[in-house]
Amino acid sequence: MARPRQIIECGDFVLRRWQGQSDYASAFTLIEESVEHLLPWEPWVARHGEAATRDFLAKAGTNWASGDVYNYAIEADGGALLGMCQSYRYADPRGRRLGYWLHPAATGRGIATRATAALVAEMFTLPEVEYLEIEHDVANTASAAVPRRLGFTELRHEQGTPPTAAAGSGTFAIWRLDRPSGMS
Repeated sequence: MARPRQIIECGDFVLRRWQGQSDYASAFTLIEESVEHLLPWEPWVARHGEAATRDFLAKAGTNWASGDVYNYAIEADGGALLGMCQSYRYADPRGRRLGYWLHPAATGRGIATRATAALVAEMFTLPEVEYLEIEHDVANTASAAVPRRLGFTELRHEQGTPPTAAAGSGTFAIWRLDRPSGMS
């Protein structure tokens, strides 16, 4: 099974695979400093803590090895973490879903769009990936801007599975981007 690169250069930042427990302090701090920013949109943030961060990092290696989830830290030149992005296996083996979030100090600078564009390009190097999808609560207009900018097509709205985030509507937009023709 083909795997994505562990480090993806993006100019003034990189996407890099999480390195297990050696990344604990930086991952914990990134999430800790982002809790208020993320809590309205990400229900998992309510469970944030030392144990949850250690569990996430412990599973990151196993998930990478199985191909279930490719988790990346978004790291600036100099080592500061700006956020996270990931690609995860979806029900249809031909497709994958993408997710992203940023530290509040990193928003509004195009970082989420550039990181997601790099992740899109990398996922399409995997021969089994025929399409990518992004899902976000319809009330989260900042998240909607990313797939729109990258040429994804909004396919449908689906009712989410609880828990619904505090600011969320519980209805999710599903966006899709097909593998460009001629790319194998």
